[in-house]
Amino acid sequence: MRIIFCGTPEFASVHLQGLIDADVIPIAVFTQPDRPSGRGQKLTACPTKALALANGIPVYQPLNLKNDEIIELIKNLHCDLMIVVAYGLIIPKNILTIPTLGCINVHASLLPRWRGAAPIQRAIEAGDKETGVTIMQMDEGLDTGNMLAIYPCPITDQDTGKTLTDKLIPFGIKGLRKVLEQLKNKTIESLPQPSEGVTYAHKITKEETVINWSHTATQIDRQIRAWQPHLVAKTLHHGNIVKIYQAEVIDSDIEAQPGTIIGIQNGIEVACGKGRLTIQTLQIAGGKALPSHDFLRGHPMQIGEVLGQ
Repeated sequence: MRIIFCGTPEFASVHLQGLIDADVIPIAVFTQPDRPSGRGQKLTACPTKALALANGIPVYQPLNLKNDEIIELIKNLHCDLMIVVAYGLIIPKNILTIPTLGCINVHASLLPRWRGAAPIQRAIEAGDKETGVTIMQMDEGLDTGNMLAIYPCPITDQDTGKTLTDKLIPFGIKGLRKVLEQLKNKTIESLPQPSEGVTYAHKITKEETVINWSHTATQIDRQIRAWQPHLVAKTLHHGNIVKIYQAEVIDSDIEAQPGTIIGIQNGIEVACGKGRLTIQTLQIAGGKALPSHDFLRGHPMQIGEVLGQ
């Protein structure tokens, strides 16, 4: 089977590795163009590109898939199937119809819940108790295609965007291998997505990662966990950006302005719109992430100070 693989971040590269481990070697890999990265802002290859090159797989990095040259290139590759995993570019209709078996996508949610760009993060933010992986046949809609395989996965109250991603990866790899075997044997079956329960996982913005202390402690804790590792929740202390990596919810309320530091003995305890949050791991801009007691040695905070200012 002649396969084109489309993907960019680590979530995509581990699925590509899963195919390679199963001796399914794509004829080509499409990734997004190299992006500036690190303090030097040097152009850096994404994980999927690096893996493809290490395995001698040709790599293409178009800005988009809408121009005639790219469409002609894909036609000339004569592929049977296109696999899309966290590619980050829209696949237009006139490309979806090129592979003889169409295009399939590994999506990190139980569709139709959390269609869109950030399903893992939005599931944690919403307090969902379960998510999963759906392998679907792509159509021209946004994650609206028929489902080929579904794998549920629980979400714990400790899961972060990173830990939940790691839990979902084996389901995606397993699902891909199963679907490829069924396509090969012509035993594939698909189910339309339910019409009820549709939600959209919009891309996370940097503005969202700024903590609003008037929210409940539970909601703030979910956001702290959801945004990691790529976008970390943050607040201000005397005008300095402080990133927060780990916190604990205390349900009981206290009469204080949201954002007020009300304790520093067992973590940095902060009043919220409802409940309290004890910050356990945090980082000043340019520094390292530290436990709160170590952080306070170098960056003192006082009871009564208000975060976010």
